[in-house]
Amino acid sequence: MIEDEFGSLPARRRVERFRGRVMCVRTDDVDFGDQVQARDYIVHFGAVAVVALDERDRVLVIKQYRHAVAARTWEVPAGLLDLPDEDPLTAVQRELAEEAGYVAREWSVLTDYATTPGGSTEIIRIYCAQGLTKLDERPKTDEAEEQDMPVDFVELDVLRDAILAGRVANTSLVVGGLAAYAARATNWTSLRSATAPWPLREHLMANDRIFRP
Repeated sequence: MIEDEFGSLPARRRVERFRGRVMCVRTDDVDFGDQVQARDYIVHFGAVAVVALDERDRVLVIKQYRHAVAARTWEVPAGLLDLPDEDPLTAVQRELAEEAGYVAREWSVLTDYATTPGGSTEIIRIYCAQGLTKLDERPKTDEAEEQDMPVDFVELDVLRDAILAGRVANTSLVVGGLAAYAARATNWTSLRSATAPWPLREHLMANDRIFRP
């Protein structure tokens, strides 16, 4: 079995370089024992995402404009954990309703991952939602990027091919899509409880690595 080992090396000095709405940038002078080196990193809220599957195991996808990459990318519903002490499951259920207009009967944890551990504390928990029901009306949002988000369903095999061919690149879609493809091969027995512990997030919170405005 392989498993990540949690533990932070001591920082001789910490400087905050930038503070925005959803993140800050720090420089730590890290004590590596025989040398001290500066390391820049982004401190992030963390987020949740959901691979929502219909009765034919098709994945619900949305298309959203992302200014940083100057593209409208296919994604799975997702959102920041930016409300103090909000339960991640509650947050992801809200995102599925707001971004896609669906609720789900069954929820599980699909996988957890760190998006860029070399330079960011952003971590994402991806849930699996099954037993979908469409809401009569999708909740409206004032967020600019969320005012025009097409919703579609794609077969899991087709999504796998699109990922491996490089036609889609959103991280949660790639990680979640491949994880769901693998989980289906186990007849979904690899899924964890929707309330399963999230040790990495607990570790980051204990070590002041989660953004707080």
